[in-house]
Amino acid sequence: MTSNITSARPVEAEGLLFDSCWFDPIEDGLRAKVRGFIETMIEEELPTALSRPRYGRRPVGEEAALGLVGHRHGRRRRRLTGTFGPTEIVVPRARLVGPDGVSSEWKSTALRAYQRRTLAADALIASTYLAGTNTRRVRRALAAVFAEGVGKDVVSRVWRKVKTDWEAWNARSLQEEPIVRLILDGTVIRVRLDRKATSISLLVVIGVRDDGQKVLLAVKNMGGETTEAWRAVLDDLIGRGLRRPQFLIVDGAPGLERALAAVWDGVPTQRCTVHKHRNLLAHAPQRLHDEISADYTDMIYAATAEDIEERRKAFLRKWRLRHRAVADSLEEAGDKLFAFTRLPPSQWKSARTTNAIERLHEEFKRRVKTQTVLPSAETAAMLFWALLASGQIQMRKVDGWQSLSTPLNDQPVALAA
Repeated sequence: MTSNITSARPVEAEGLLFDSCWFDPIEDGLRAKVRGFIETMIEEELPTALSRPRYGRRPVGEEAALGLVGHRHGRRRRRLTGTFGPTEIVVPRARLVGPDGVSSEWKSTALRAYQRRTLAADALIASTYLAGTNTRRVRRALAAVFAEGVGKDVVSRVWRKVKTDWEAWNARSLQEEPIVRLILDGTVIRVRLDRKATSISLLVVIGVRDDGQKVLLAVKNMGGETTEAWRAVLDDLIGRGLRRPQFLIVDGAPGLERALAAVWDGVPTQRCTVHKHRNLLAHAPQRLHDEISADYTDMIYAATAEDIEERRKAFLRKWRLRHRAVADSLEEAGDKLFAFTRLPPSQWKSARTTNAIERLHEEFKRRVKTQTVLPSAETAAMLFWALLASGQIQMRKVDGWQSLSTPLNDQPVALAA
């Protein structure tokens, strides 16, 4: 008969990590002083509200002129959790009588009524959730700080507080935003609708300021990338004061192009070269993909506009004979595929594609992969925004931003082949 000599080891190991060997006298001493500090801070508010120190009396004439009287009436215990951990404090109580004779309970400005956690603690919980930890695992992730009381329901309540900032962001004015360029694209995510996992489209608009800094302008769940959906997004931006941009970068969706033509007809527009590359490959068998990619890359990433024009003609001549659907797909994009050549060459890298939105989508998916399916469409859009607003995802300036003020060249790539 064999004996299992390893079964007891995991049990013995439990409680060792982050236990006595991790004891920090600095943290322990700090938490011991927190209770007294909080109680003193709240206690100092009450004499100001009552206009007299404890056990002090105010002259009748001054009291009548002020029109505010009150008295203390005991204390109550409150439990508060902060980044210092949970602690139990004793706070004073008082009744105030206003000029109209109505009595009301005194409320501390430092400690709100029914407050269980400090704002810093709520921010820590929300940041942990945004970093990719789902609601059930936040408790374990923050156990060393809070010790207890950070369940999934707490995370959900903290997350609902973010909605106030989200609504304010959606209604903010854009009149002072010096936007010179827009990047527009749709991205697909999975959410739970009517208890079923469903793919929905988020319409994302990124603006480029005149100093080259990218900024998120809108992220909307509109149910799809139709003309009406994009028109609603654009009308909302214009209604909040967005100026007419100088340059547009789009993914090539027909609905988006029709919506843009209706509101900003004549603005130079660049079709995403990455999306067009995928379209070309979709029109050809697998055995031709490597050859198509090599020819397409050689054309798009040529050093000068003249080289691009020459290689475009060569691409069309070759693929009209080899596989005509590929050549037709390239011609379908027209001069919008090469609008970036009208910009200074230093800007070509950032102006060729909608990769700024694609990269945001990849970062978004990486942080929510532990949740598999988001609970609602609104949560998805709000989470996309919160990752940027909280600094979890940061956007850098576009390449060649120093030359953003340079006028566009009036001679696009010739389309004759």
